[in-house]
Amino acid sequence: MFVCICKAVTESEVQQHCTEGARCADDIGERCGAGWGCGSCVERINAILRGERMETTAA
Repeated sequence: MFVCICKAVTESEVQQHCTEGARCADDIGERCGAGWGCGSCVERINAILRGERMETTAA
């Protein structure tokens, strides 16, 4: 599923960037451009980041 339509970035791509060290929406934007177009995906990116952090912390 697409997270960012402007840059055609999928949820799995955002999750991969999280795994590789992205910690905020700007980190994601620097890596793939998501969130830097219209900005409507930033909330979803932040939700993915929060979920990724919870998984990492629990592990």
